Amino acid sequence: MAGGLLGLVGLSAVAGLLITATVTPAIALSGAAASSAITMFDNLPSVLDIDKLMLPTTLYAKNPNDGTDIEITSFYDQNRSPVVFDQVAPVMYDSILSSEDPRFYQHGGVDLIGTSRALLQNLRGGGETQGGSSISQQYVKNILIQRCEANANTDAQKELNDAAEKVAADSGQPVVAPTADEVIAKTDEVLASCWSEATTASGNDGIERKLQEMRYAIALEQKYSKNDILLGYLNIANFGGRTYGIDAAAHYYFNTSAASLTLGQAATLAGIVQNPNTYRIDQPEGSIYDEDGIGYNKAPDGLIDDVRPGQLAALDTLLNAGTITQEQYVAAADGYTSTKGRQLYVLSRLLDDGKITEEQYTAAVIEPISPVITAPTTGCAAAGGVAYFCQYVKNTILSDPAFGETSDDRYRTLQRGGLNIYTTLDYRIQWQADAAMAEWAPTSVEGMVDGNTGKFGAASVSIEAATGRVLSIAQNTKFSEDAALSGDPNYSSLVYAADQKFGNSGGFEAGSTFKLFTLVDWLEKGHSVNETINGVNRVFKRMTNSCTGDWVNVENTKVGNFSGNGYVGTPMQFTRDSLNSGFFAMAEKLDLCDIQKVATKMGVTRGDGSPVSMDNQFSVIGSNNVSPMAMAGAYATVANNGIYCTPKSIDRVTDSDGVDRPEYIPVTTCNQVIEPNIAATAAYALQGVMNSGGTGSAGNPYDGTPLLGKTGTHEAKQTWLIESSTKVATAAWVGNSIGEGDIFNRYYDGTQMSQLRYEIASRIQAAADAAYGGDDFAQPDSSLLTRRLTNLPNVLGMGIDQATSTLENAGFDVAVGEAIDSPEAEGLIAAQDPGAGQVAGGTTVTIRPSNGQGTTVPDISTKPLAQALNDLRGAGFGNVQQGTCTVDPAATAQGVATSTSPGAGSAVNRNAAITVNYSRDKCP
Repeated sequence: MAGGLLGLVGLSAVAGLLITATVTPAIALSGAAASSAITMFDNLPSVLDIDKLMLPTTLYAKNPNDGTDIEITSFYDQNRSPVVFDQVAPVMYDSILSSEDPRFYQHGGVDLIGTSRALLQNLRGGGETQGGSSISQQYVKNILIQRCEANANTDAQKELNDAAEKVAADSGQPVVAPTADEVIAKTDEVLASCWSEATTASGNDGIERKLQEMRYAIALEQKYSKNDILLGYLNIANFGGRTYGIDAAAHYYFNTSAASLTLGQAATLAGIVQNPNTYRIDQPEGSIYDEDGIGYNKAPDGLIDDVRPGQLAALDTLLNAGTITQEQYVAAADGYTSTKGRQLYVLSRLLDDGKITEEQYTAAVIEPISPVITAPTTGCAAAGGVAYFCQYVKNTILSDPAFGETSDDRYRTLQRGGLNIYTTLDYRIQWQADAAMAEWAPTSVEGMVDGNTGKFGAASVSIEAATGRVLSIAQNTKFSEDAALSGDPNYSSLVYAADQKFGNSGGFEAGSTFKLFTLVDWLEKGHSVNETINGVNRVFKRMTNSCTGDWVNVENTKVGNFSGNGYVGTPMQFTRDSLNSGFFAMAEKLDLCDIQKVATKMGVTRGDGSPVSMDNQFSVIGSNNVSPMAMAGAYATVANNGIYCTPKSIDRVTDSDGVDRPEYIPVTTCNQVIEPNIAATAAYALQGVMNSGGTGSAGNPYDGTPLLGKTGTHEAKQTWLIESSTKVATAAWVGNSIGEGDIFNRYYDGTQMSQLRYEIASRIQAAADAAYGGDDFAQPDSSLLTRRLTNLPNVLGMGIDQATSTLENAGFDVAVGEAIDSPEAEGLIAAQDPGAGQVAGGTTVTIRPSNGQGTTVPDISTKPLAQALNDLRGAGFGNVQQGTCTVDPAATAQGVATSTSPGAGSAVNRNAAITVNYSRDKCP
């Protein structure tokens, strides 16, 4: 006890000497005690760097009406809007100085009187260190607290990792990494300790903390001006909760700026900093609470009955003097009694210092504290209709290395970096996308979830083709990250338009929109869109895949068309009609591996970021889960003459000082991935989809802007429409975000839900066309438009298997007809229809084998009739008869053979009747 007291006395002596030296430097110090004290103090760290303040990161978009920047939302750990000296009302400076450090402009960083009082109180005991800190010391304290808070997450993880490694070393077991919940809990502990360690250390720790605080404060005073320190303190100080800095406090509590604060407001805020979370005025029922923690505004009798003695002494004095009425007393104290008491103290200090008049004092005393709580726009939930676009940008920041090497670095950049992020959002399109969703896509569909069959979803995204700039993202659900709403189908924080990385969404089966990549590969292999091939629905037995091995239809599965049995036609027709069997016929002539490579180079991956898989027939018609964003980018590539641009949502980034910071912009590129002639020809085919008679025509706004596009349906659960001008591509998806609910058997507002994609896409694309226009697409490559014939080989005389293989390898379908009479050996092909030569691709060739019973009728014309009959019988025909006689004076009386029926050269069965026609001078 005695030792502890002596320690305190010794430390206090140091403080006293140093205070004297700092405040009254003219006094010479001498003696061993003074020298020792100065030496001890000098050994304390003296350099305190003022770290960059934790500042909100703010997202902006252009106002389409005047080009100004509209704030979308902000993200922060500490809500703060720093101001310069002249942006703070003088009455605020007066209030903080009179109540916290009236001698601020006279001392050298440490207030002798206040600190001595605090040291004496600590010597008496009582636990916590007392106040008495100058503004400079409080600034130091806040700098240290912020530094501690800035490193809280890192320190928490290190502490947990060290503990886990120790446990592993002691037990001989592998290290078990801390869970996310453990890190959060430990971070909260560290954050709590940041304040307590800086403000409540007792005994020797308290004195040592105070000395270090003084040492730093003196150093600050030697480096910075008084005004800089005062302003720095007001910009860093906490005003309750996550509100930091005087300007943010003014906006939050009173919906005004720091420059416009009134006397009563300034005195209230000056009072709050003394104990922020006690005196904050945003609690719904005031700042006084009963024993159960329930707040109330006033007692049932209309009087405040939970006021500590002297808490409202100024009001008591006015009431007792008859200056104010009982009603004025109650009104002034009502709601925030504790805070009112602190405000009255500040006002009294202002009056004593001559900063305000008696009249100003009285008016402020009787004025009720009247907060106008104005919650700052923070988080994507506060972004309204652009919440899902906001979430996409937020996820970009949290995942892109441009914003930090590690996930923690990127999180700190978002929450504390003070960046101004100017996004690509175009409200002209976004507003219409939101309206289309609100009108045509309900937030949920009754029965889809209750029936455990699926969860209804809808999303759209528009991309500028020449840049990749994401212009709008809309979704049918209400945005929320509240875990309590996770089971409600009307709410979601997933961005359906994006993939797992940028939207936490796994994508959706693309359906026939995926046929684009078969079309492009078809053209790249030199095929024409007018090449005739067999698109009849049938069993496709094999498709080449040089990457993973050929796909073989071992189960002879026959995949149907949405309607009809298909036809022999062209890719131009197949694209317009979205004919599955037509695209299967095209893919059969290609390599699935190459189709996969086309999708990859056009920016399409599966929703989880892995390459699309082309390992079966179904993949040709869109069995891969992909994002609307990726598919919009692919169609934009066709519209942009084959140049693919990485989707981007950020145009520009500046720091809190307005300086451009291009290093924070994620790297995006625009590259030529398909040749212009291929893109132009693909666009030519895809325009047929959007024109009258095409499957996408219902989604064409018909505003005069040329459009290409493609529809897509996967089973009965997903539907798509992607369309693009030369300027903007829009993808609309309507279907199941989870499960397999049938949207073809459900209706919304009288419209089949599978048709909602047309209503949504057309309205959004019309807005894009109005804002950006669109040119004619480039002319297709004429060499890819030719109507081409294919060489049909001759298979006569081949066996059935050899003939079939030869024809199939040449790209023809084969039908084997009944055996026919032929001199060929039994089983060899005796006939094919059509015959060898130039025919349309995809033609079905019918082959007929020989039955081995056929003999060729010899030519017996001009022979004597008797000889002709004998020759036919000698050739093996057993049923030879005389036929028609024709009078010919030049003929002999025995007759001359003229022809046979069947004719010469015919292959007929040996038992077939052969009739010999002849001529004579006279016919019987």
